[in-house]
Amino acid sequence: MISQTAEYALRAIAQLAMNVEEPQTSQQIALATHVPLPYLSKVLQALGRANLIHAQRGLHGGFSLLIPSDALTVYEVVQAVDPIMRIKTCPLGLKSHGSNLCPLHRKLDDAALLVEQSFQSTTISQLLNEPSTSRPLCPFPSEIPTIAV
Repeated sequence: MISQTAEYALRAIAQLAMNVEEPQTSQQIALATHVPLPYLSKVLQALGRANLIHAQRGLHGGFSLLIPSDALTVYEVVQAVDPIMRIKTCPLGLKSHGSNLCPLHRKLDDAALLVEQSFQSTTISQLLNEPSTSRPLCPFPSEIPTIAV
């Protein structure tokens, strides 16, 4: 549904939103989110370019949110790192179709629109405060401890 890059960006933003009292270093974010540090660095750069986070150098430095989590949407985070692609014209380049999409491409674009709308109407704060039995930064399936039988 979304790319690994978008998943990593959302995990990083969630970590920052849960720790607004002090900036988080990239190492702290990587450890908490289980995102490889080199990959995370690129994600954090993209989030910074989109003015979603701020980087403070030096002692007591790190990353912090520029937008409060109750105003920052999932859509803004995803769009900053791996935008949702809408279908405006025939992706196959068929001149006869132009902007008049065939039924398949219209349905695919309709699905993208629903994802956009869902992400636009969901804030990071809502994700973090949603009643659930799992925590916001749950481990990836390969990291879940197995119980020996």
